[in-house]
Amino acid sequence: MDAYETLGKIGDGTFGTVYLCKKRLPATKRDSKSRGESLKQKFVAVKKMKKNYYNWDECIKLREVRALKRLNHRNIVLLKEVIRENNHLYLVFEHMEENLYQLMRRQTNPFPETVIRKIISQISCGLAYIHKQGFFHRDIKPENLLCCRGANLIKIADFGLTRELDSKPPYTDYISTRWYRAPELLLHSTFYSWSVDIWALGCIVGELYTLRPMFPGRSEIDQIFKICQVIGSPNDEEWSEGKRLASMLQFNFPKVVPLDLRNLITGCSLQGIDMIEAMLRWVSDKRPQAKDLLRHPYFGKNL
Repeated sequence: MDAYETLGKIGDGTFGTVYLCKKRLPATKRDSKSRGESLKQKFVAVKKMKKNYYNWDECIKLREVRALKRLNHRNIVLLKEVIRENNHLYLVFEHMEENLYQLMRRQTNPFPETVIRKIISQISCGLAYIHKQGFFHRDIKPENLLCCRGANLIKIADFGLTRELDSKPPYTDYISTRWYRAPELLLHSTFYSWSVDIWALGCIVGELYTLRPMFPGRSEIDQIFKICQVIGSPNDEEWSEGKRLASMLQFNFPKVVPLDLRNLITGCSLQGIDMIEAMLRWVSDKRPQAKDLLRHPYFGKNL
């Protein structure tokens, strides 16, 4: 880590703290033409893991490291280096300017649909690649979507909760931020897969249009009520698994009819509404795969 100068803390998560760092140039290069090296090359984001690591085997087996060693895509953050020093583990990433949450907070007016389409197509491309490589993310949210030059480049980050698609459930049900958590997770299902990423993306699409979270629940139960108020109550016959999970929690779904999303998400085209409705389905098996999203009429013939 002597090769990096720490400039300040830029994030703090469950597993690690992220710092903005600057690569120190060798003395022989400080006065050379390399001073013209771009800022993108000089600055990095270093994630210092909170747990101690006493050997390299532990480091290599870490889910985030294992996943990012196999993932190489334009829309996935680049892991540049892994350093173990004094039993501390540091993951060195390329530095991005901000995350999608920060980009949305800076907006005073809604994004044009052309910009939203560009953002969602990039996230969908990244997810399609992640799923094809045999992983699912489990924590898709605006804070984990990094941006550069506004919406021109979007990269999926923070793979600390990633699991392999062929790993054996049951999985933990307490993953992802509540507002983007799929209904099966809210009902404490431990058998789920890639479709939880698609639900989260559907929530983000709606939020990009309105600049407000679609389902800002204050608790898991309130979250389910918020979802029902928008997409309506689930059909017991269609989603029998949901009814079973709810009964185990002694929970009864409210009887609510769905809203017309055209009235809730203004400025969204009919193709966009159709795509959001497809992603926000109670039955996880009926949500489209990320690769299918890219063929949706919403994106036209540009992809």
